Amino acid sequence: MADFNTVALEEATSADAPLLSNLLELYIHDLSDVFPGLHLGPDGRFGYDKLPLYWSERERRFAFVIRYDGRVAGFVLATRGSPAADNPDVLDVAEFFVLRRYRRSGVGRRAAVLLWQRFPGEWTVRVSEGNAGALAFWRGVVTELTGGAATETTRPGRPHPWRVFSFESAPERITP
Repeated sequence: MADFNTVALEEATSADAPLLSNLLELYIHDLSDVFPGLHLGPDGRFGYDKLPLYWSERERRFAFVIRYDGRVAGFVLATRGSPAADNPDVLDVAEFFVLRRYRRSGVGRRAAVLLWQRFPGEWTVRVSEGNAGALAFWRGVVTELTGGAATETTRPGRPHPWRVFSFESAPERITP
């Protein structure tokens, strides 16, 4: 199990764009098993066209690098506003990635805690039902960290329906 004191959620800057772009390639490659419509471009990359928006829309988009013991362990992209909620101010976990070597060690759980502590308020987490590992992770983390005070709904999606977890992150409820 990871030592929680060595997991950090560092705000990314535009100087981190190449790092995040590389990590996004690994992330999207993993997701290509779940979403068969994801294909490499002619340059051999999947690409992520929304990444520049994290530097130009800083009031609505938040990018972070997850570090474990000082080493890059993944990333988080969060937004204000969610395709799964009517409230334009709800916070949304847009993308969340932990390198395979750090999965099931507590690094992802700790990164989620740090994110929700940084931005208390109303949150949504959307997970494709085709992504069984991510669904189990988010169901467990959200339930544990909110004391069961989250709602779980299903929304249509392609190629799989989406699970949407909605909850309020309050500092007194979120435990390390």
